[in-house]
Amino acid sequence: MGKVYLDGYLEVPLDRIAAVAAALPAHIALTRAEPGCLAFSVSQNPDVPTHFEVSEVFADQAAFETHQQRASTSAWAKVTAGLSRHYSIRTE
Repeated sequence: MGKVYLDGYLEVPLDRIAAVAAALPAHIALTRAEPGCLAFSVSQNPDVPTHFEVSEVFADQAAFETHQQRASTSAWAKVTAGLSRHYSIRTE
């Protein structure tokens, strides 16, 4: 099985941007430390500040699923609960 790629954006209302931005460094550090994480970035779009651009690459489906499970119970999950996610996922 090949690499898993996730690209897209997280839509953050103006009143939640500060909380999301504050939680972001820990989320990035924890994710990048995961086995099988090859690349991971989340950054606020300078032209559309309510969009946080997400790009992920995991070595395989198992690593991606492990990340999804860890992230679903993290502080990041609490801060971003209910936010719209606009992602595409592909494998190669």
